[in-house]
Amino acid sequence: MTSHNLSRRAFIRRTSVSGAALLLGISTGGPSFLVAQTDPLARPPENFSPYIQIDPLGVITLYNPKPELGQGTFQSLPALICEELEVTLEQVTIVHTNGEKIFGDSQFSAGSMSVKSLYTALRTVGAAARQMLLMAASQRWAVPIETCYAQQGRIVHRPTGRQFTYGELAGEAAQLTVPQHPPLKEPANFTLIGKSVPRPDVPAKTTGETVFGIDVDLPGMLYASIERCPVIGGKLVKFDASKALRMPGVAGVFPVKRTLGRYEYTGVGIVARSYWAALQARKGLIIDWDVEGLNTFASAEFENTLRALHTQPGLAINPVGDFETAYAQAPRHLEAFYETPMVAHSPMEPMNCVALWSGEQVEIWVSTQVPGALTGSGPSFMVDLPKTLGIPAENITLHTQFCGGGFGRRLYLDFIVEAIELAKLTGKPVKSVWTREDTTQQGPFRPMTFSAMKAGLSSEGKVLAFQHKIIAPSIAESLSGTFDGTKLDGRMSEGVSDQAYEIGAMKNTYVRADTHIPLGSWRSVTSSTTAFAHECFIDELAHQAGQDPLAFRLAMLTKASDTKRMLLKLKDVSGWDKPLPAGRARGIAQWAFFAGLCGQVVEVSRQPDGQIKVDKVVAVIDLGTVVHPDNVKNQVEGAIVMALTAATKPGITFAGGKVTQSNFHDSPVLRMNETPKIEVHILADGGPMKGVGEPGLPPLAPALANALFALTGKRLRTLPIDLASIR
Repeated sequence: MTSHNLSRRAFIRRTSVSGAALLLGISTGGPSFLVAQTDPLARPPENFSPYIQIDPLGVITLYNPKPELGQGTFQSLPALICEELEVTLEQVTIVHTNGEKIFGDSQFSAGSMSVKSLYTALRTVGAAARQMLLMAASQRWAVPIETCYAQQGRIVHRPTGRQFTYGELAGEAAQLTVPQHPPLKEPANFTLIGKSVPRPDVPAKTTGETVFGIDVDLPGMLYASIERCPVIGGKLVKFDASKALRMPGVAGVFPVKRTLGRYEYTGVGIVARSYWAALQARKGLIIDWDVEGLNTFASAEFENTLRALHTQPGLAINPVGDFETAYAQAPRHLEAFYETPMVAHSPMEPMNCVALWSGEQVEIWVSTQVPGALTGSGPSFMVDLPKTLGIPAENITLHTQFCGGGFGRRLYLDFIVEAIELAKLTGKPVKSVWTREDTTQQGPFRPMTFSAMKAGLSSEGKVLAFQHKIIAPSIAESLSGTFDGTKLDGRMSEGVSDQAYEIGAMKNTYVRADTHIPLGSWRSVTSSTTAFAHECFIDELAHQAGQDPLAFRLAMLTKASDTKRMLLKLKDVSGWDKPLPAGRARGIAQWAFFAGLCGQVVEVSRQPDGQIKVDKVVAVIDLGTVVHPDNVKNQVEGAIVMALTAATKPGITFAGGKVTQSNFHDSPVLRMNETPKIEVHILADGGPMKGVGEPGLPPLAPALANALFALTGKRLRTLPIDLASIR
């Protein structure tokens, strides 16, 4: 398999020279789901999104609308088509779509949806193409279609052994009526789905051939670095660029706007003939910022604000039963408060974008999670780029690049608009690069949350009443100036009422807090905070009831459910019932939310020097159906490393209105020697597919805290946990 990015011009050229090709995809708005056409230059059916192109030379091109962030869509999505089309991955060319309107509104990677949202659609497209090629061959040979079969890019007539390549049949096949319900392969016959075949993008990434956004280099390109107010929200008053302009290589200094949700900031951009020159000149800027009213913001005070809000009633989240009565009548009560900090996304590839503004045309090269949003073809993700730029969507040309990590940060277009603005000002291609300090200190961040937990137990230790009150600022409000703050922000309470625990009276609420700090979706969004409080408190209740934490959870799962099945699997593979040696302990947690379901057991130990070590994490992820088991394991392993980082390394804190951290030395990620042994087990019974990218994060922090309680007897209710300070 080969891979390419494909510009709109290249797409048209490629398809037009092929002549009568088979171009097959789906229609999201037309009367038929599956649609084919022979002439790519002809006006396409309404909302036609092609996924397969087979040209007369037999070249098979598959279009991947989901950007590759390291999560494996570059292999998993084409594999769904190849499986049904009866070709190998080596026989096809994979092309990233670039937000072209013809490829529809699914051009984004978010919400652990990439594979599960297209699983059936892509298989059906592949099966329809196979069926049309079979039909074309049978008609040409004048034989029953049942006597023909597809194999590795050819249609074979079984009795005679005669063969046609797909390319030889493409033109005729495209003239046929598209079967709307082609037969799909039985799972028992799968050769790709469910198999851990090598990922084709890995060798190129290993050798450095893969082009990420940061690698893009254009003739005559200038480089930009932007100084933004260190106090978030501060306004630009004036600046003196005389020293910066005298530095070698500097081409210009400009005020630059950054739009992020409901916020608009203005920084000062240095444009130079090298990135080094831009960085050095940036240091020579003299800038006056207006930070009045903002430079007293501090994390400790904001924590107190959230704590004080816990007395507010909040907005109800799917209440069950009469909590107040059940709680009042319960003979035993328990209350606890949990806190989680802000965190930064910290993608390894710095935020960057190359832009070229020519007349009324804009060309962009960028690592993004949302190519459709850049061209107006998909969800806007808070910024309507054509409207912001004041040009028609068709005047924007995007070149989607591989991403060196996204984690939600590349959903937002602020850094892209900055680069475009500088390109317009200079009339030359400009590569704007954020420093690590910019990424760490400017946000958007996962919000700080505060959870007030409350429950009543029966004399036998049964949970009679349960309350989870979430106090936090709203991501939706931060990202949209029109969000109604009197309504629930589902992102802030996700998973809380999705749990399968059978509790007769539940009162979950959300209390909104105000902040001027920009917030955004972080991998697993808010579940990495709500799960910590929720599952640690369940552990507290189990301890109060004098019961084993896993048995306590299973006792609340009398009905058949995915959660119960997953926990039973976790009990088995983790050896939960087997005693551990002295000085070792384990904790458990699970979480079900929009992205999927995962449970984990964390084992910890006290070392001879008294230090605490995280030894092992055993995870069970429930997928229903799995496409690439090794890729699933890789993603869950990565999620656990990211979650353990957020659980044990410093979060983002503020003092004097500024972020206290600046780079990996004080905002570190987990090192290899700190990474525990990780076991990932997959539940795949063939049921509806669940997500992979995010479910591995939420259970880690509560399972760790519960393990530390089992080891030390200390209940840790605030993240991050400083393992070195535990005695």
